[in-house]
This record gives sequence, structure tokens and C-alpha cells, in this order.
Amino acid sequence: MSDTDSFIDEVTEEVRRDRLFAMFRRYGWIAVVVIVLIVGGAAWSEYRKSQALAQAQKLGDNIIAALSQNEAGERASELSAITAQTPGGGAVLQFMVAAAQSNSEQTQAAVEGLNSIATNADLPEIYRQIAAFKALTLQVSTLPAAELRLQFEALAQPGAPLRLLATEQLALVDIADGQTEAALERLQSILSDAEVSRDLQQRVSQVMVALGGTPEFVPGSQG
Repeated sequence: MSDTDSFIDEVTEEVRRDRLFAMFRRYGWIAVVVIVLIVGGAAWSEYRKSQALAQAQKLGDNIIAALSQNEAGERASELSAITAQTPGGGAVLQFMVAAAQSNSEQTQAAVEGLNSIATNADLPEIYRQIAAFKALTLQVSTLPAAELRLQFEALAQPGAPLRLLATEQLALVDIADGQTEAALERLQSILSDAEVSRDLQQRVSQVMVALGGTPEFVPGSQG
């Protein structure tokens, strides 16, 4: 390489460095801002996580303290005074309140609380279904049979998460109405379902035998 070529290369390299430093001086603040945003975002995320953890721990401590009360009425009262920060946490808390209320002769209050969960569109469907089911079971001795049928049938639709339990309740309504054959058909449909649990299967079988029926288990069932 000639001296002239070497000199040209050195000049070119100097020009490149000068241009690079000029770009840093002009746009370097952007890099600084990006770094600040990244660090700040990470710090904010950690802060939010710590806040959520602290709230969850506080909620858990309050619930444990309330559940330590011996009397169901006192448990219901203390649980009702607790505030949850999320819809899901509020639903779980309301389930506990309703359980304590139902055990302390506050059935109507329990039903109202459960219905508030069942009609809350912000909650997952499974929460709403469980709440509706529990509210109905607390009213089996007070609601007319036609109303019980209507509401349990809504929960017993194909694909519904509590359809088998709702079908069991419909069979019990049939029994109360003296419709033994209809009850046996419903109970057998539960036994024939591939998703029936062992506990439900045993319960249904016992009721069928008590009614004079013969439980028929499908191949591969747990019976």
C-alpha cells in the first residue's frame, strides 16, 4: 500500500469517527432516555409486584383472623368487614361470608351475597355458576318446585361446569314431587356420564337403590 493510500484511509477513518461523535452528541440523549425508561419500568413493575404481594398477605391474615372465631355469626361479621382489592379476591371472600352466614341462620343474607357473585360479569363463569348453585341449594325448602326446576335446568345445560350436580338436584326435586321414574332417569344419566366423580357416583347409586332402582354402570366407569 502506498503512502498516499494509507493517508487517505487515515483521513477517512477520522471523518467516520468525527461523524460518529457528532451523532452521539446530537442523539445520545435518546439512549439515555431509553435506559431511564427501562430501569424505571423495571422498578415500577417490582413495586407493583411487592404491593400486590403485601395486599394478598394482608387479606390472608385478615381472613385467618376472622375464621379463628368460634361462632359462625362472629365469623360472618368479621369476614364482612374485610375488603378485597380484586374481583376474584372479593368473590372468594364473599363465598366465605355466605358459608358463615348460612351456618348462623342468616340464610337470606347468604343468598343475597351469592347472587351478587352470580350476577357479576367481571368474574369468571365458573365463579358465577358455583355461586348460583350454592344460592339455590340454600333455598330448596323455600322456593317453589317450578322455580327450582327452572334455575337448576339452566345450570344443567350440556357443557355447563356444574351440570351433573344440577341434574342431581333436579332428581331430588322429582323425588319431592313424587316423580320417581323421572328421578331414576336423571340419576341414571349421571351414572352414564364419563365425567361423573366417584363421590357423586356413590351418592347417586345409593339414592337409586333407595328408590327401588338398579344402578347401571357404563364400561370403564368408577363403579
